[in-house]
Amino acid sequence: MEHESALPRRYREAAFALLRIVIGWHFLYEGWTKLAFPGWTSAGYLKSSTGPLAPFFGWLAGDGIRTAIIDQMNIWALILIGLGLMLGLLVRPAALGGIALLSLYYLAYPPFFGMSPGGASEGAYLIVNKNLVELCALLAVIGCPAYSFGLDRVLRRRSGAAHEAPARPAPLFSLDQLVPAYLGPVSRRQYVATLAGVPFMGAFVLAVLKKHGWKSFEEVSLGGRAQRRDTFVASATMKSFQFSAISDLKGRLPMGQIGNLNLSRMILGGNLMGGWAHARDLIYVSKLVKAYHHRDKIFETFAIAERCGVNTILTNPLLCDVINDYWRNGGRIQFISDCGGKDVLQMIQKSIDRGAAACYIQGGVADRLVEERKFEVIAAGLDLIRRNGLPAGIGGHKLKTVQACVEMGLRPDFWMKTLHHTNYWSAKTLPENDNIWCTEPADTVSYMAQLREPWIAFKVLAAGSIEPAVGFRYAFESGADFICVGMYDFQIVDDVNIALNVLNRSLVRTRQWCA
Repeated sequence: MEHESALPRRYREAAFALLRIVIGWHFLYEGWTKLAFPGWTSAGYLKSSTGPLAPFFGWLAGDGIRTAIIDQMNIWALILIGLGLMLGLLVRPAALGGIALLSLYYLAYPPFFGMSPGGASEGAYLIVNKNLVELCALLAVIGCPAYSFGLDRVLRRRSGAAHEAPARPAPLFSLDQLVPAYLGPVSRRQYVATLAGVPFMGAFVLAVLKKHGWKSFEEVSLGGRAQRRDTFVASATMKSFQFSAISDLKGRLPMGQIGNLNLSRMILGGNLMGGWAHARDLIYVSKLVKAYHHRDKIFETFAIAERCGVNTILTNPLLCDVINDYWRNGGRIQFISDCGGKDVLQMIQKSIDRGAAACYIQGGVADRLVEERKFEVIAAGLDLIRRNGLPAGIGGHKLKTVQACVEMGLRPDFWMKTLHHTNYWSAKTLPENDNIWCTEPADTVSYMAQLREPWIAFKVLAAGSIEPAVGFRYAFESGADFICVGMYDFQIVDDVNIALNVLNRSLVRTRQWCA
């Protein structure tokens, strides 16, 4: 009978040990990524809290010193709790610490009635969310810490304890239970069991290194030579290409202003993240760039942009939820919304509600409204944006869109107008000219020189047809105050360096800076 009852208990303890280890993995990785992410801060997460402790969290985020202290406490608590749970070391204190942290996370964004933290970006919750589920799992870990499968087994804090469990268990949260008693002699099999978390730690380290670019000895050997972390291998051709690392950055981008809004002279375009690749008849490309830009890749791209001094992304309202999620994870990049969609006023309101720093009437939408002579819709959009205290802009692919708005007395806080030269292969050889977004560059430059509002030029590379060094110089010398550039993560450092090189050299510019 003893043997029959011991076997299920062993499996039960193994199951609880596995539960403890996977929760520890989650905690440890959360802490490690925050530690390895330079500039990470909880300020955005705290400021946007919607729960009952929102005033307290807002107070914590209101001071840089307080926030810095909270950041370090959060990082190291996650790391230490994760290590304890994975290795089975001081399990109950680690579990209690995890419960405390998860309680704070839950209260920061509780999925109560009327609250929708996170939108639909990672799922829908009602009262129960992943924080609450993990908290309850840690309560189970406290009840069954599975000492036989962890380093606590070899901690001899109290001598003379019986090998068998006491007939009457001690209180659950007594001090004596925080550190396990000596559980008697340890057999070879039991000793191996105490190291159950060590292989998981090895797997964790390997997974982290693999995720962030480390290559094994075999992979390097097969590749023919050791490669830097910032070397990508295209599996279809096995040819490698390199891109610049953050350490290659030559400086910080200069800033300009639209109203009270500070903007980097180069703005990150969001078309690639949304799948608008402008690949003409290559029908698979839009799906390809969407697949590439999964949530973590978008976060990584935002983070690289911020570290390079690009403080703004210009994008469609479809990315609002992802940006909001990025802020809740400590990101700070601001976004300008193009408010594109069927109902422009509805898209403006959605963008404002999701925290846009500025809004404008998207170029294609404005082109259509001007052709239909619906200037009242453009005027209503500008008014709605300004009533909410944001800079309001008008976009246009066609020069006549800008001209018609000026003639009708519509003067935005900034203009969005396409600009690029047409001296590239597809513009000159394709009869349809379907790879041109600024059909009258000379006239555009001449007309925009008369306007005093800041001008953000977009499509400056004609959707990848023009070299950045050429396109950037052409745009700035032609009068653009800012340029919006769609970039993959591996292009950002190089593009920032090119922009710095262009801006730091004397520009032949006739239009004065208007921002």
